[in-house]
Amino acid sequence: MNIFLIYAFLFFIGSLFGWGLELVFRHWFSRANPEHRWINPGFCVGPYVPLYGFGLCILYFMASMIERLDITGIAQHALALVLIAAELTLLEYIAGIFLLRLANVRLWDYSMMWGNVNGLICPMFTLFWTLLGVMYYYLIHPHILEALAWLASNLAFSFFIGVFFGVFSIDVAYSINLVTRIKEFADEKEIVVKYEEFKRITYEKRKEQKDKIRFFMSLPRRERMNEMLEHYRQRMEELEKTLNR
Repeated sequence: MNIFLIYAFLFFIGSLFGWGLELVFRHWFSRANPEHRWINPGFCVGPYVPLYGFGLCILYFMASMIERLDITGIAQHALALVLIAAELTLLEYIAGIFLLRLANVRLWDYSMMWGNVNGLICPMFTLFWTLLGVMYYYLIHPHILEALAWLASNLAFSFFIGVFFGVFSIDVAYSINLVTRIKEFADEKEIVVKYEEFKRITYEKRKEQKDKIRFFMSLPRRERMNEMLEHYRQRMEELEKTLNR
């Protein structure tokens, strides 16, 4: 099968799975969501989180490389474990630092976690990603070729993946437009915008104003973005003052 189609398929599956995982986590376990509302995760509008898509592609590539090495037994298992932990943690850090430096935006914040680095990675989530990676390596990857063979024999699904990437590209362009407005505000006010907190505070404000709020279009349009960002900045300043008392 065409290597591009393989990775396109993996990116598609990983992005959807990651969206579902983040949706459940942010509803039940996120400290930034004490009301346990259903929050559309990530910075895109649609039901996908690209970071997980890239993560699944990396895991597939890593597992394929290990299969080509002439090692077995404990050495193979140890190598897989180390590579899974290192690669997924590095991916999370690079994605986090990229958004932080480029747009002054934090999509996640581990600042309150023990052993965190810049609030972007921490031992607890490294363990979590490693467990997910191990599940893929031992439970899913041995059967991945079967899934890819099915994909090759069902070209209609390949067309569906093409449609997905078309919609995804439009979504990314739209989301970058919003993030650009956030960056302009963050640069002007010299702040870092915590995306999850911003979504929560924006939801509360729009609910107070009796705006129509959609699950997939939870952020305001570009023309109202500055109003909501200013409200977010004031709320975060009030919170910081309260914590410093």
